[in-house]
Amino acid sequence: MASTGDSDSIRSLRDAVRLSPENVPLRVALGDALLGLGLAAEAEAEFKSALALAKENPALKFGLARAFHAAGKSSHALVVLEDLVKSPDAPARAFVLHARILAGIGEVEQAVRQYQRGVEKDRTAADMDFAQRLGIRALPEAEEAPAFRGEEEVVDGRVRQSWEGADDSPAVEIEKPAITFADVGGMDALKEEIRLKIIYPLTHAEMFKAYGKAIGGGILMYGPPGCGKTHLARATAGEVKAGFISVGIHDVLDMWIGNSERNLHSLFEQARRNAPCVLFFDEVDALGASRTDMKTSAGRHLINQFLSELDGVKASNEGVLILGATNAPWHLDSAFRRPGRFDRILFVPPPDAPARAAVLRLQLKGKPQDEVEFDTVGKKCDGFSGADLKAVVDITIENKLRDAMKTGTPTPIRTKDLLAAAGTQKATTREWFATAKNYALYSNQGGTYDDILKYLKL
Repeated sequence: MASTGDSDSIRSLRDAVRLSPENVPLRVALGDALLGLGLAAEAEAEFKSALALAKENPALKFGLARAFHAAGKSSHALVVLEDLVKSPDAPARAFVLHARILAGIGEVEQAVRQYQRGVEKDRTAADMDFAQRLGIRALPEAEEAPAFRGEEEVVDGRVRQSWEGADDSPAVEIEKPAITFADVGGMDALKEEIRLKIIYPLTHAEMFKAYGKAIGGGILMYGPPGCGKTHLARATAGEVKAGFISVGIHDVLDMWIGNSERNLHSLFEQARRNAPCVLFFDEVDALGASRTDMKTSAGRHLINQFLSELDGVKASNEGVLILGATNAPWHLDSAFRRPGRFDRILFVPPPDAPARAAVLRLQLKGKPQDEVEFDTVGKKCDGFSGADLKAVVDITIENKLRDAMKTGTPTPIRTKDLLAAAGTQKATTREWFATAKNYALYSNQGGTYDDILKYLKL
């Protein structure tokens, strides 16, 4: 690694900064030069010193984030970047660096969104290798110009698009789930809501047709992560023996303008061709974030396209059953909650004690066990999500295998084994409820989050 004394340019920049300490571009140049020599600690000190004079300067904030990242202080860099990207003056490369750090901690959906925002702001910030690792599809350079082919019209203030010719967007695999509601522990009230909205119109089509009720519609499920929203969506498709298309953010978002809308249109068309079909959007808030929070038009166009597809403007959604799941419904654009779209909003809470016992019973099905008192274990796991309960079972099995390797004799799972494993776990839902409580108390127009208040007994 080079030292500061080995570089005449660094000495010159330092001298210049001493003469003109309030020259922000000069301070940025010095910090960048230090980073270029691998002197992350010195660059960090320089950017901090400069920020004391110009606290809100985006170039200095980005420099400090880069210095933190270069020094392996990713959490420090993340804090700086999360504040910086809220500014309209944030450099495009700040979004890309933010995406890199988010991807590194497993937040891939957010990473995709931030990378796309950076590239929309300045295409020279693009990193194709990183984009491919995120699963973002890109068109070759020659295909950039004709990003959108088709008609565009404005209806009720919204842009609606339709594409000409064959749709060459990649198709998503259509599953035929084997699971049904019998494989979902608890959630009886939720199951009944889904039956009324989605299943009965298919199984009792004549009765619903007599009342002029269309087959199809949308349900939005929200709640803490790991509480079975995706599992319930698959079981819904299994109940009616329908196809199931699971849509992730990587199936829709594309870095070139117009392609994301085309991909979304293609998915709806695929579901319409294979009706009856359940079209499931996991983490739907990543595709339908509130338009008031967006600083670019591309994100707004995608939401407008999504609303248009839900409305069935260009093609009927008869037989297309649309389910959405989110951990953060407060980030979803309010237009999605209008009648005819996601007009049923269902809170998916952590399972109650009987449901926890049912989930544990399903998790241990087919595994060696000896008179397990599932109700006793379920009471011990207050606040646990379905994922937390699976972790309890996994830890129990690992402990039993460890004992069997020592003794050479496998023994069945007993109540005390599950209780011991449960004692090592904490409910992961508590952090979610800490955030949800604030929205339910202070941002609950129309009573959307009344179920949260009821669950928390507030």
